Amino acid sequence: MSAYKDGAEDWLTVCLKYLLFVFNSLFWVGGAAVLGVGVWTLVEKSEFLSLLASGTFAVSAYILILAGSLVVVTGFLGCCAVIREQRSCLSMYFSCLLLIFLIELVAGVLAYVYYQRLSEELKQHLKQTMTDNYAQPGKEAITLAVDKLQQEFKCCGSDSYQDWTDSVYILSASANRRLVPDSCCKSLTPACGIRDHPSNIYKVEGGCITKLEQFLADHLLVIGAVGIGVACLQICGMVLTCCLYRRMKMEPY
Repeated sequence: MSAYKDGAEDWLTVCLKYLLFVFNSLFWVGGAAVLGVGVWTLVEKSEFLSLLASGTFAVSAYILILAGSLVVVTGFLGCCAVIREQRSCLSMYFSCLLLIFLIELVAGVLAYVYYQRLSEELKQHLKQTMTDNYAQPGKEAITLAVDKLQQEFKCCGSDSYQDWTDSVYILSASANRRLVPDSCCKSLTPACGIRDHPSNIYKVEGGCITKLEQFLADHLLVIGAVGIGVACLQICGMVLTCCLYRRMKMEPY
C-alpha cells in the first residue's frame, strides 16, 4: 500500500518523487565533481605541498574527497527512500544530505580563508624553506619539490636567483662550486648551476613565489567554488526531501 496521503493532490506527490530522482542524478554528478576535484588537487603537483607551512590546502582536498565518497552512498539511499516510500529512509537521507552539506561548506570556507592568507604565508616561509632545507639529509621531499618547482615554472629562487647565495646547500662543500641548484638551469645538465648567467639559468621577475602563489590560488578557487556550489545544490535536495516527507503517511508498525 502506498505511504502517501490520499486525495486530489496525488499529482504533487508524483512530481516530488520525480524531482527527487532528478536531484539525485544531479547530486551524483556533483559528487563525482567534488571527488574529482579533491583527487586532482592532491595528485596534480602534490609535491608542492611540502613547501607550505600549513596543511590547510591538503585538508581542504581531503574533506572534498570524503564528501564526494559520501555522495555516492547517499545518492543510492535517496533512490531507495523514494522507491520504498518510507519516512524513516527519507529521514536518514535528509540527515546524510545535511552532513555532506556541512562538510562541503567547511571545505569551501577553509579554501576561501586560506586563499586570503596564502600570499603572506608564502612570503614568510617559502624562501627559508627552500634555502634551509634544499639537499639536506631527511629533506628529500622538499628537495624534489624545489627542483620540480623551478623546472616546471621556469624560475630560480623564491624571490630571485640571489636567494641561493646564502643557502645551506650552496655554502656547503656538496655544492661543488655551484652558485644555484642545477634545477635553475634552462638546459638541465650535471653541474650546470656553476654559471648563473641569464643565458644559463631562469631569471624570472618575482621568482618562484609568484608562480607558486598563482598555481595554488587557482586550485583554491576551484576547491571553494565546487564545495560551495554543490552545497547549495544540496539545499534544493533537502527542501524536496522535507516536502515529500510531509506528504507521507506515518509508517504502520
